[in-house]
Amino acid sequence: MVTKPLQPDQLNAIHLLLDRVASRQRQDFGNIVSDVKPDGTLITACDRWSDAALVEGIGSIAPGEGVLSEEGSQRVPESQAYWVIDPLDGTTNFAAGIPYWAISVARFVDGQPQEAFLDVPALNQRIVAIRDQGAWRNGKPLTPATRIEATSQCVSLCSRSIRILQRRPDQRFPGKIRLLGVASLNLVSVAMGQTVAAFEATPKIWDLAAAWLVLTELGCPIVWLDRDPSALTTFEDMAEVGFPVLAAGSDQQLQRFLPWTEALKQR
Repeated sequence: MVTKPLQPDQLNAIHLLLDRVASRQRQDFGNIVSDVKPDGTLITACDRWSDAALVEGIGSIAPGEGVLSEEGSQRVPESQAYWVIDPLDGTTNFAAGIPYWAISVARFVDGQPQEAFLDVPALNQRIVAIRDQGAWRNGKPLTPATRIEATSQCVSLCSRSIRILQRRPDQRFPGKIRLLGVASLNLVSVAMGQTVAAFEATPKIWDLAAAWLVLTELGCPIVWLDRDPSALTTFEDMAEVGFPVLAAGSDQQLQRFLPWTEALKQR
């Protein structure tokens, strides 16, 4: 059975759904209390509402396609096409009043992201990618040329990837370090030319799903330092599975930063 790409009416419905969730998140920002999950990360009532709204909405837009979500079912669906969502990536920022977080939604077919949506509510930005068709920010095309023209020397690290600096204390790191606190946006910053590379030590599949396709569509090399996320197993529990990764803006940049990845390969 061949699974069709999303049709125009489905794409429009996804945008309307994201509009509704983003609006609610902007409304709740600065007015919400967080709880601590068993793994030590934070969750808010807005995370839970956003997850429920996205799962229900996707169920109406793409009936029969499963959903893997950070705040819901964390097992790989058995359907050929399924969705991977993080309803509020960057909850720590959100709960602390830092206006930088994202809604990450990706549709997978045969283990690969086919359509991806990253919404940044506080900035009123939405990044969309469709496999073999390209990527756009607020409807305007993103291209490798626009990324290459950027003059950034910044490199995005997650808090856990700081250990790459500790393992090579006698060597100067080849970039200006930025910690954005949002895994999906750390990675997609490379595709948009905001950074030249990004390290993520323990991203979950819902952290990287949408950014992965954006990077791919814009020709950014990606190195999976442990497991390849394209080889997920049906019904596998993804709650504790990380995918350490290095993404770069070019092969030349990738070679510059590869020597710094050894610490991320160590469990």
